[in-house]
Amino acid sequence: MKIKEIIVVEGRDDTTAIKRAVDADTIETNGSAVSKETIEKVRLAQDTRGVIIFTDPDFPGEKIRKIVSDHVPGCKHAFIKKKDARPTSGRGIGVEHASPDAIREALKDAHTMEEDIIEVITKEDLITAGLIGFPQSKARRERLGELLKIGYTNGKQLHKRLMMFQISKEDFASAIEIVLQEEKNA
Repeated sequence: MKIKEIIVVEGRDDTTAIKRAVDADTIETNGSAVSKETIEKVRLAQDTRGVIIFTDPDFPGEKIRKIVSDHVPGCKHAFIKKKDARPTSGRGIGVEHASPDAIREALKDAHTMEEDIIEVITKEDLITAGLIGFPQSKARRERLGELLKIGYTNGKQLHKRLMMFQISKEDFASAIEIVLQEEKNA
């Protein structure tokens, strides 16, 4: 699988994992203090080939994603499930621990965030669906993020991400239905 866009990752181990899964070029941020030089590389990559931001499903990864996308609009975003980013033994979480299949799946489902955001799903919809303010909300948001391929978020981030990716009311309702059915069957 050849990827046209350049993939922004956090470090060398992520690049190694990406290259095991696909034929692609990467730019490494080397941590969450993203340098001006790195931003310029990403900007040039976006202008010439396009960019996919593919960071770890944790707080530092989200911070890097936000910094890069704030400075370089129009990038695509790939998300890996937390369970796919855990090592088979030991601790930690990251793209470097993911299988080639999990990486290919995440890249295949990369989204572009929309600049002109239209609110299709309201915060009230999130509360009604039990995604905010309930004991099971975190688990529901995690599963919803997997189903919609937008990654895990807290309640506030979920609303923003649903708008940025322009998730339709129908897709949202279908995913919620699956989440609730899985809960019932568990």
